Amino acid sequence: MTQPSLTDVDWSKIPAPSDDGGAAHLTGTTIPPVRLRATNDTAVMLSALAGRTVVFGYPRTGEPGKIGLVDDWDMIPGARGCTPQTCAFRDLFAELKAAGASHVFGLSTQSNQYQTEMASRLHLPFPVLSDEALELTGALKLPTMSVAGLTLIKRLALVIDDARITRVFYPVFPPDRNASDVLAWLKDNPR
Repeated sequence: MTQPSLTDVDWSKIPAPSDDGGAAHLTGTTIPPVRLRATNDTAVMLSALAGRTVVFGYPRTGEPGKIGLVDDWDMIPGARGCTPQTCAFRDLFAELKAAGASHVFGLSTQSNQYQTEMASRLHLPFPVLSDEALELTGALKLPTMSVAGLTLIKRLALVIDDARITRVFYPVFPPDRNASDVLAWLKDNPR
């Protein structure tokens, strides 16, 4: 199935993910010292970042006009919407920073090479981190799904204060509202 539009989605036709408890253990967890390759050609260790950091995770972004990972991708609860979620964080980036986010990152298990192309194509003002080796995903026991033999992060967002997770958004639906939900929380919970 081709992906004619990655951002125009009728969410009423997409199944919403349910809360499977896969992220219940994350609040209060300390981020482990794992280095992840970023699309700005750096290595990022989230555990070393001071201040408030927002990380939004997603299964995988698509490419316009390319064949989807599997034919029924849109019908997998929580799968569709990675590009709308990413674009919403892009569009609210300045407001997230103004509300106290020292750092904003996207996170997926896709390769850094793919993510770098996507970050350029979508004009992202923040880096996207690649956990292709599943190091952070495994260390934090992030909720995952298996599709076409790949382990993918289920959509979530984390607010991290000085290497400790203080707020988890999970499940996330619809994905294009995740950034505004995070922004509202940041405004209501200043540091």
